[in-house]
Amino acid sequence: MRLLPAERFFAFVVVALALADAILIVAKGMAIDWLGYALPGAAALALIGGGQYYRMHRGEERIALALTASGLFILFTLVASVFNYLLLPVRTAPADSMLVQVDAMVGYSWPKAVALVAEWPAISKTLFYVYFSSLPQLVFVVLLLGFSGKANALWHFLLTGVLGVMGCIVVWFVFPTFGPSTLYTLSPDLLSKIELGVTPQYGEELLRLGRDGPTYISPANVLGLIGFPSFHTVMACMSAVFLARFRWVFPFAVVLNTAMVPAILAHGGHHLSDVFGGIAMFVVAYLLASKVLEHLSSPKSETRDAATLGQRP
Repeated sequence: MRLLPAERFFAFVVVALALADAILIVAKGMAIDWLGYALPGAAALALIGGGQYYRMHRGEERIALALTASGLFILFTLVASVFNYLLLPVRTAPADSMLVQVDAMVGYSWPKAVALVAEWPAISKTLFYVYFSSLPQLVFVVLLLGFSGKANALWHFLLTGVLGVMGCIVVWFVFPTFGPSTLYTLSPDLLSKIELGVTPQYGEELLRLGRDGPTYISPANVLGLIGFPSFHTVMACMSAVFLARFRWVFPFAVVLNTAMVPAILAHGGHHLSDVFGGIAMFVVAYLLASKVLEHLSSPKSETRDAATLGQRP
């Protein structure tokens, strides 16, 4: 197996998180849907294996980049989501009430935001689909950067994602929040006008998990636990910033991820503070990822990788 420096780093993070998961699973006696995780895990390993084949036997580095990055990305999301769940139940009271007060200082109210969006059914439905476009966007960016041969940009993108996820988990562990949907009861009349991405039942389940913790972890029913900082916002920033390298798609990415803000607030059941926290987390992760990438990429490896891609170093 021949992995590039950043790929080795990702693999190390995945293995480290997997080991942490294993220790916590045994310590807590947690029941796991092993088959449910084995299927996407096997698909991810197949992608990495395909990447190695194209790198070592076909000399198709761009295909190798895209396949390897996709496989590592899938493995990381699997082990990171399990790790997040294994940190439940939370040890301190959720701080959502405090964030509601902070939002109120600038005139923001989640129930009013939902009511406003509900008055425009077409916009509401559009924002619903925008909200659930985050992961497909990330996959699109990974494939586009990989098949375009932009190795450094691809590694920077994935490093930003890794550091962003871990940063969000750390902040949430110390300062747990689940979003305003756990605090407010929306009227049946309002709920009849809008199909929320995060329903009242979703909020109730978040509170239950925060209080009691899970008894069974499966990819079929994993929920987004983190309120502040909003990782949906981190993902939106990642997509918009890294797609700036492609003029033909960048304007669309800007429009889509600008619309992501009201989508996150209304359909994602987030505080306004969560969005600003997500932007700050993205900036920190982006800058740290740049420094890590500099450390991983020695001049010798940069020259070798550029030659492999048929580019100038």
